[in-house]
Amino acid sequence: MSFSAQELQNIAAAALDFYMKGKPLSQTIQDKPLLKAMYEGSDKTFPGGKETVRRNVKGIYSTQMQGYDTDDVVSFTNPSNMVQINFPWKELHAGITMTMTELKKDGISVDDSMTGKNTSQHSDAELTQISSLLADKLEDMTEGVSRSMNSIGWLDGTQDPKVYPGVRAFIVENPTTGVVAGLDRATNTWWRNRAMTALTPGGGIIQTSPANQTLSQFLRREVRQLKRYGGKPTLLLAGSSFLNSLETEVSQKGIYTQEGFLKKGSTDIGLADISMRGVGQFEYDPTLDDLGFPDYCYFIDPKRLYMMKMEGEDMKKHYPARPHDQYVIFQGVTFTGMVVTEQLNCHGVYQAA
Repeated sequence: MSFSAQELQNIAAAALDFYMKGKPLSQTIQDKPLLKAMYEGSDKTFPGGKETVRRNVKGIYSTQMQGYDTDDVVSFTNPSNMVQINFPWKELHAGITMTMTELKKDGISVDDSMTGKNTSQHSDAELTQISSLLADKLEDMTEGVSRSMNSIGWLDGTQDPKVYPGVRAFIVENPTTGVVAGLDRATNTWWRNRAMTALTPGGGIIQTSPANQTLSQFLRREVRQLKRYGGKPTLLLAGSSFLNSLETEVSQKGIYTQEGFLKKGSTDIGLADISMRGVGQFEYDPTLDDLGFPDYCYFIDPKRLYMMKMEGEDMKKHYPARPHDQYVIFQGVTFTGMVVTEQLNCHGVYQAA
């Protein structure tokens, strides 16, 4: 028995809708906490019809109090310090295809009649065969979308001019140079993230010291600076080496209880994560290891660094018709959006050894 091209298209469309009806990390293999926080955690959208998303920011204030007596001449200021930043949105695509030849090899015959007149009733076995074939392809597509979205979210955008910049474009190791969203960080000192890495001017790698608690104390001091201008860095993503360094310090001074290591009730080491009172919950992000940054940790304020999606273009499903000159079936999804930041001095990147 055979399927018509239209029947096959309907089955493929239904299967794609099932696999992609949730978020793109529903079929994850490796944890992707950044993608989960930025994609699932953001419901911010923008309308179509614009090339960029714009924000107004301000880091300088001109108005000041002035002493006077009797008929002293006083001054008046006309503040004009607001500047505009902009973020161009990008279009992303992922798709799969299957040929009628490979369907035949899987025991599935396709009648190319769009009306389906030449087909007969299909057995459960036939439906199971095509479901198995589609499941394998769609599982690959779902995880592939998840992996690539996660990778793009971490990278700085220089790998491809047609994708949006990710976290490493905004939270950089040398925050004293470069242009972000149209603003020069060299002249706008308030438009900088905090950093302490081997590439940070005047900085360096933070050396772990179990005896002196160097890394732990540095992070506690640093959080005060990240919160100085209203920031709330609640997303602490670290590579495995950074967590090893921090764990070495914490466990050295800690007390083991049934609930894990405790340091005077302020620090807890679970099986994989570390929580420090006054600092936050550190979370292991395997992608940092994959990218070659296992000794790095990023402090992120998710309310000031987040993903925006174009209305109606968030994982939009597409079911293209078969080309007249190809015996193939196509299925795809597209995403339109970008990563946006409204403030930089509430984020930080740190390297430990």
